[in-house]
Amino acid sequence: MAETPVLTDPLEDEEEAEEEYAPRLRLSRRGIVVLSALGALLLGALGWLVFFSSVLDVRVVAVQGLTGDKLTAHQVREVLGGGQHGPLARVDLAEAERRVAELPRVAKVEVWRGWPHTLRIKVVERRPVAAVRTEDGKFTQVDSAGFGFATEDAPPAGVPVVELALSQQANDALAVFGKPELVRAAVTVAAGLPPEVAKLAGAVRVHSYDDIQLQLADGAVVRWGSAERTARKAQVLAALLPRKAKIYDVSAPEAPGIGG
Repeated sequence: MAETPVLTDPLEDEEEAEEEYAPRLRLSRRGIVVLSALGALLLGALGWLVFFSSVLDVRVVAVQGLTGDKLTAHQVREVLGGGQHGPLARVDLAEAERRVAELPRVAKVEVWRGWPHTLRIKVVERRPVAAVRTEDGKFTQVDSAGFGFATEDAPPAGVPVVELALSQQANDALAVFGKPELVRAAVTVAAGLPPEVAKLAGAVRVHSYDDIQLQLADGAVVRWGSAERTARKAQVLAALLPRKAKIYDVSAPEAPGIGG
C-alpha cells in the first residue's frame, strides 16, 4: 500500500528555518560586568533614597486609640524623642513601642510604618476598675491587672473606691495577709463586677481577707466574703439587685440571701 504524503505548510518551514539560523545574543564578560555594575548602582541609589535621603522622612506621627484627655497625642509624640525624625525606614519600631509603653496610662501599643511619610501608633489605654484611697487622701486608679497608673485628687466616676477598714483580727494577721494582698483582693472583686453593677458600687471595703463588702450608691451593702469565685458572685448579685433590699449576701453564691 502506498504511503500517504505528509503535507507541510511552506510558511511554517520558512519560520523554522529562520529560527534555526537566527543569531543568538550573547553577552561578553565585559557586558556582564557593566550590567552588574549598573544594577549595583541602581540598588545603591535606591537604598540611599530610602534609608538616608530626606525624600522619605517622617513627616506625620499619627496616634490613634486615645479615648479622653488624660493621655494626649502630644505626650505620645514627646516620649518618642528623636525616634520620630529622619527616614521612615530607619525608625526602630521596637524601640518606639518600648518608649510609648512606658507611659503609665498605656496598656498596649503597636507601631508601624505608613508609607511614604507617616509613623502610625495605636494605643490601648488602661481602664480603671477601682480607685485606691492613699494615706494622703488621694486616689490611685488601678486597672484589672492591679496596676496603679494614675493618682488624682478625686476618684474617676463610675468605679468603686477601695477602702481598708480592717478588723482587729485582720490587723493581727497582717504578717500573713499584708495590706498589698488585701488591696489586690479588693481590686479583684472590683474588676469582676459587670459594668451595670460597678457603676452602682460606691466603695469596696475590706474588713479582712474573707470579709469584703460592697457599699452601693443607694446605701445597700453587699456581703461578698473573700475574692474567690468573684465571677460567680457577680452573676448572682446581678440577679438579686432587681429585688430591693438593704443587704445582699453572695458570700456563698450557691445560697445567696437578701435582708432589710
